[in-house]
Amino acid sequence: MLVLALLCLLCALIPAALFRANLNLYLAPPEPTSPLPAVSVLIPARNEEAAIGDAIRAVLTSEGIDLEVIVMDDSSTDRTAEIVRSLALIDPRVRLEQAPSLPKGWNGKQHACWALAQTALNPILCFVDADVRLQPACLARMTAFLASSESSLVTGFPRQITGSFLEWLLLPLIHFVLLGFLPISRMRASTDPAFAAGCGQFMLANAQDYFACGGHSGIKLTMHDGLRLPRLFRASGFRTDLADITDLATCRMYTNGAQVWSGLAKNATEGIADPKRIVPASLVLFLGQVLPSLLLLWTIFTVSVYLTMLLHHGFMFYIAKPFQTTVLLSAWFVAILAAYLPRIWAAKRFQQDWRGAVLHPFGVLLLLAIQWFALIRKLRGGPVSWRNRTYEEN
Repeated sequence: MLVLALLCLLCALIPAALFRANLNLYLAPPEPTSPLPAVSVLIPARNEEAAIGDAIRAVLTSEGIDLEVIVMDDSSTDRTAEIVRSLALIDPRVRLEQAPSLPKGWNGKQHACWALAQTALNPILCFVDADVRLQPACLARMTAFLASSESSLVTGFPRQITGSFLEWLLLPLIHFVLLGFLPISRMRASTDPAFAAGCGQFMLANAQDYFACGGHSGIKLTMHDGLRLPRLFRASGFRTDLADITDLATCRMYTNGAQVWSGLAKNATEGIADPKRIVPASLVLFLGQVLPSLLLLWTIFTVSVYLTMLLHHGFMFYIAKPFQTTVLLSAWFVAILAAYLPRIWAAKRFQQDWRGAVLHPFGVLLLLAIQWFALIRKLRGGPVSWRNRTYEEN
């Protein structure tokens, strides 16, 4: 039991320490200090009538930068195209394009993004999902960050708007996994694809470098562009970087539990649920984030028994068995504290729902269940459905 407690402590302390260090590196993008190149804001849209109007209007409030907004209508069957056309009549910076037929072997979003890039006129490309709402300073500051970081692609995680139970329980884990397991200092010191990370909701790239590495045509089969596009850039020798855009963009990714489960499972096998990664990742997460809290009641029981024995047997009992009991109890308590601290820091820094932090161990356990579900589905050859399209898992 003592060995297990120390192992749990190690698995909790390492991500907690890395999370704390990364908070000092994962910073908001700088204010521009020089003229900025123009940006093409590229929005792939498939049946987005409820979101596309607000997304475009938010982009058009951008300050300090010249831009165009291009929406690729990807075979929508709702009013998406009509809404974009009406906005284009009001503001000439808005343009509607129709996506070509989806070729075999392509993911719908990657195909739409690649087609969007072909139509862009400006030297900076910004890929934005239709459910993202940009603040007026976002584009200018991220473009400035692209230059100051000497990167070819920069990305950030918008503040996630959460409503339903699974939203506020699971979506904040994005920051926990990112900052608890990615050494940002090493990411910035090299172009090693192993340190690639990003968010497909918002990615801003130098157009010349984007086309040089193949852009979305180089990840045509993936459902996880947030990871795969930065990895592609880095494999081609280009730098990528991350900035905190919590105050510069928001996103309501899902609206109910079923969408959360399907959304997290659709690309899980390209992340934690990769067959080579899932066992060690599950062990580290379970031992460090779940098991200490599951054993909390056992710890409290042990403490009460220990105190009772101490009262009954006096000081000599404490002299006889102090070390193992003290170390065991201390290890459990410190492990629990180390598991919770990153979620407490994240809830405050990234404006997350505190209920998710309180239920952190349960959230991690459910996240692991989604990863194993996705892997089993892949091994059984099950298809993935998204946006009314069905794909075979890679």
